[in-house]
Amino acid sequence: MGNASELTSNISKENDVIMGTIYIIFGVLSVAGNGILLFVAYRKKSSLKPAELFVVNLAISDLGMTISLFPLAIPSAFYHMWLFNKTTCIVYAFCGVLFGLCSLTNLTVLSSVCWLKVCCPNYGNKFSHCHAHLLVAGVWAYAGVFAVGPLTGWGEYGAEPYGTACCINWHAPGQNSAAMSYIICLFFFCYIVPCIVIFLSYIFILMTVRGSRQAVQQHMSPQNKIANAHTLIIKLSVAVCIGFLTAWSPYAIVSMWAAFGDTTAVPPLAFAMAAIFAKSSTLYNPIVYLVFKPNFRKSLCRDVAHCRRTICGCLLEQSATQKGTCSEPKHQEESNSVHFSNGLPDKTCRHCVETDAQNRKNCADNKLQQTARILQGSQHSEVAVSQLSNELQSDFL
Repeated sequence: MGNASELTSNISKENDVIMGTIYIIFGVLSVAGNGILLFVAYRKKSSLKPAELFVVNLAISDLGMTISLFPLAIPSAFYHMWLFNKTTCIVYAFCGVLFGLCSLTNLTVLSSVCWLKVCCPNYGNKFSHCHAHLLVAGVWAYAGVFAVGPLTGWGEYGAEPYGTACCINWHAPGQNSAAMSYIICLFFFCYIVPCIVIFLSYIFILMTVRGSRQAVQQHMSPQNKIANAHTLIIKLSVAVCIGFLTAWSPYAIVSMWAAFGDTTAVPPLAFAMAAIFAKSSTLYNPIVYLVFKPNFRKSLCRDVAHCRRTICGCLLEQSATQKGTCSEPKHQEESNSVHFSNGLPDKTCRHCVETDAQNRKNCADNKLQQTARILQGSQHSEVAVSQLSNELQSDFL
């Protein structure tokens, strides 16, 4: 694992403070973003589609990385040294590799599933929850192989070159062949292959959607030529690809430079910057899916509106309790209450009820304006989304 001198920071104290501050910001945003994503998924768990299980798994792995790494990396950065023992260093490195590779592999499998559903609908429509659960288990097993490897002698864990964190020992390949083979397999199967799969999947998806859009345009009026689904897929594809490259490419490049080049020529600050980019994936992924997944976004809006009504009701009830009497007549209080199916009133303010009613009206108006293009054989037709069944509406959105 190395001597104790490796556990002292090799970058300036000012840079360590900057890293610690960035990690605090990343940690707060990551916990908030992934927590919200998991909360929304829990609220709509009965209607989750098989492919959305990978989004949930991605949030779990990102949250796991945040909880296991950031509490150790932040104080070490501010104290300008690794504050914990070597065993903790190995555990830290293991968690970083496990959760990092799990997120990366999860993105790869998710892109493949999207390709299957869009480009091969005959097979994609048969993709079930059972298939999704098996693939999720395979994702963790795949990441586990490379995370356990250094613990069994295939590779080695050690201090990062910048000194305040731990990961794979990138200097080990120059010392033994087992570490060299581990680094080669890690780079090929955990970076090159995912890059190829992700980019090819989304390229084929965009080509398929573009071809379908051009075919549909021949039968549609000019004002209906832009499909919401096409725009959504483009945005999601671009966001995922940019996020993947931004998060993992700097670390992959610097690591290969240290493993196969002159290790003394790699600046410790370069490793520190690459580590920051890699950890940024924990907050980038939930933003992508909360922004570009309409069903997740709508569920979040409904939950926020419900929480707002609940808070307003609690505040009004507390205010009435403090005054000792209700300033409004009983019949007016009942008129401002929302009655649920069990007959019990939920005391909420009139503003919240009116605002929520207006939001529902706007959503209903927008929903009536959305249309879906249906391909049946060689015939194309366009119908309002509201006329589709609930299952078809869910797939369309």
